Amino acid sequence: MLVLLPPSEGKAPGAAGAPLDTGALSLPGLTAARAAVLGELTELCAADETKAQEVLGLSDGLKGEIAKNAGLRTAGTRPAGEIYTGVLYDALGLASLDAPARELAERSLLVFSGLWGAVRITDRIPSYRCSMGVKLPGLGALGAYWRAPMAEVLPAAAGTGLVLDLRSAAYATAWKPKGEVAGRTASVRVLQSKTVKGVEKRTVVSHFNKATKGRLVRDLLSAGRTPQDPAELVEALRDLGYAVEAEAPAKGGKPWALDVIVTEL
Repeated sequence: MLVLLPPSEGKAPGAAGAPLDTGALSLPGLTAARAAVLGELTELCAADETKAQEVLGLSDGLKGEIAKNAGLRTAGTRPAGEIYTGVLYDALGLASLDAPARELAERSLLVFSGLWGAVRITDRIPSYRCSMGVKLPGLGALGAYWRAPMAEVLPAAAGTGLVLDLRSAAYATAWKPKGEVAGRTASVRVLQSKTVKGVEKRTVVSHFNKATKGRLVRDLLSAGRTPQDPAELVEALRDLGYAVEAEAPAKGGKPWALDVIVTEL
């Protein structure tokens, strides 16, 4: 099982650990692409604060992120699983997983990133600010930039089991599973169900979406469930108490779309 996660916009502060070693990160096929993004980002942030603020889409209150980006090569690092914070990661609660669940998380989770492409939760990275929606002056839009490197690396990383795609739309642009891999991929949408005057209404709500996805992954890891395909995922989630609606795609080689229905957080 491979679980594709978005990063968090906010991140934990850096640490006093060893500086970044891009050659030690997982998915070494992305090393050259990472070096290119890192080089342009650090140079931009070191040379022109005003331009960097515009490119990164930062408010005045977040100007400190520019200096942080300028110093990425020498900044201390910590595991990516400790860097990413926010609603999804709070619900996932990596730090409190028991040993078997943690081991499964280290094998299964892949966090997408505008700067790194994708990293495992054990990869040591510094705190940074660079979303997939950024358009760097030299490299262009990062979502498009990462497509070719990801297409080379991700099919092998997907292995032979389920690919559970929990990415937001911006990060999904960097890699779209195709062919046989797509056929064992499932994307999840979280819908909040409310009954108003006897009529059920379903809506997509960001907070519910992120928290439910984090909790869903945690429950799979804690139960030691490793579905091999979308049909097994539906069965596993229902066993874990989730209300899931899903239909197999009409044609083979297409991802499944699953709806998880929640009434409260």
